[in-house]
Order: sequence, then C-alpha cells, then structure tokens
Amino acid sequence: MNKKLRILFMGTPDFAVETLKVLIENKYEVVGVITSPDRPAGRGQKINESAVKKYAVSQNLTVLQPEKLKNPEFLAELKSLNANLQIVVAFRMLPEIVWDMPEYGTFNLHASLLPQYRGAAPINWAIMNGEKESGVTTFFIEKEIDTGKILFQEKVAIGDKDNAGILHDKLMETGGKLVLKTVKAIEEDDFTETSQEELFTSEKELKPAHKIFKQDCRIDWNREIKEINNFVRGLSAYPCAWTEFEDDNNKSLTTKIYEVEIIDSKKHEFKVESDNKTFIHISTPNGKLNVIEFQPAGKRKMKVVDFLKGNKFDNYSLKID
Repeated sequence: MNKKLRILFMGTPDFAVETLKVLIENKYEVVGVITSPDRPAGRGQKINESAVKKYAVSQNLTVLQPEKLKNPEFLAELKSLNANLQIVVAFRMLPEIVWDMPEYGTFNLHASLLPQYRGAAPINWAIMNGEKESGVTTFFIEKEIDTGKILFQEKVAIGDKDNAGILHDKLMETGGKLVLKTVKAIEEDDFTETSQEELFTSEKELKPAHKIFKQDCRIDWNREIKEINNFVRGLSAYPCAWTEFEDDNNKSLTTKIYEVEIIDSKKHEFKVESDNKTFIHISTPNGKLNVIEFQPAGKRKMKVVDFLKGNKFDNYSLKID
C-alpha cells in the first residue's frame, strides 16, 4: 500500500522551480513551500521575490519565508503543516530540528554526482575542472553538508562548448525528473540507500565545489590554454570570469569574459591583437584565444564583432600582476 505523502518543499532560485512544478503537475500534495525572504534588489532597490515564491503563489500554495530557521514561531508553523516528507532544492543549510522533523525524512537534490563536488557551486566547478560528465543526486540530509545516504543518481554529459548556464538548464530538467522518481520510490517504499563512503577510498579523491567569490573569478593568463577556456565556460554566465586590460595611457579597463575559443596551443608572448572590425585575440605563453563575447566596464554584454562596430581595441594590452 502506497504511503500518503504530505510534502513540504524548500527552494529559492529558478533551478528549484522546475522540481516544484513537476510535483504539482503530478498531483502530489504540497502542503507548504519555504523560500528566502523578499529582498530589495537592483538600482531601484525594488522588493524582489524568489522564483520559487512567484511560482508557489501562482499555484495558491502556502509560503513561509523565515529569516531564521530556528525561530520558535517558524518551527511551530512548520510543525502545524504536518508534512511527512521534506524536499530541498537549492536552499540554505538546515538545522537538525528542521530536517529531522518529518516521518519519512528530508531529501535534497544536488547538482553533481555525489560524493564528488560537495558544496555550493558544483555546476561551475565541474566545467572549470574540465569534466565531461556531471549529473544530479538525491540523498537524505544528515548533519554534515552533502554527505547523506544516496537514493538515486542520473548522469548528464557535458558538451565541449557547454557553459555553466547550459549545464544548469540540463541538470534542472533532469533533476526534476529524478526528484519525481525519488518521491515515487519513497511513496512505494521501494528504494535502497547507499553510503557515500562506499563510493570513494580516500578523501583525497574528492573534488570540492566551494562557494565562488569575485576574486576567484579573475583569469590567470599563465595557465594552460584549455584551463583558461574551461575557466571561462565554468563561470559563464554567472558569476563570470574577468580580467583587466590597459590602454596606451595605462588606464585600466576591467572586462567580463563570457565566451572564448582556442586558436592554438603554441607558445606566444603576452599580447592583445585586434583588427578593430571582427576579432580580439589574446596570446599567452601557452596558446592563443579568440574572445567571442564580453562586457567591458560601462558597457552591456555583447559580441566582440558588435563592440568593434563603434569601438577600437588595438591599443590595449593585458594587465598581468
């Protein structure tokens, strides 16, 4: 006999919306949704609602937006929803009093093939490290982040030209389907749990996926040319790789780099070349790249060929620290 599930969903960004949508479309009872509080954002500091909240409201779902997850009033409200299964997708770390509350547990959808790429930025790091494959994992939450017993996994190929945005969308769609599979298995009590420790023999084998900060996104032009290409792909479209150029007057121009392509892997001197019409090439000791899409400070994101219709770039050089 199948269990009667009362699901509480936790998530914030677009990545989580797909999963919530799959649950609703498959007629599961979602008794409540927990998402981040509304925040002022942008130049006008308009109040911004999370993507999950917007969808939840459109479906007339109960929405909770606690500042603190240990707040007694929130915990009482959470308990009153009487959920027996909690699902977490792209949300913050939960205290034990929250994840241990429901009868059938709390499981998380993680955007990697655990135990690899535990942490906040698995999509970015998989591409930055040149992986050819990623995937999604559902697992029961335990005290240590991203270490719980694995329920199901699904692999996803990473194309040579995939960036973090493309992989995000692939994993978002696959993740929604995997959560549905997991919920059905819990409903039918038809699943096994696999300890992550069974999947590696040494902690040294594990690749982390720690949070990425702005200073981590600066391009190191001394690296191998393939590594630079992977670095740009892995940070595009967010948070985005960046570098600094200097003009003939030593004026610095900070520039976000969204897309490049490798021209060769030969040895060159550091050099920036442009015909001021169709290309900007960057030469390094490990190869040469063609810049396809970028965003110089004060400009919008654009293709290089569009930028060069009204601007010159033959007077710039790389600023190497």
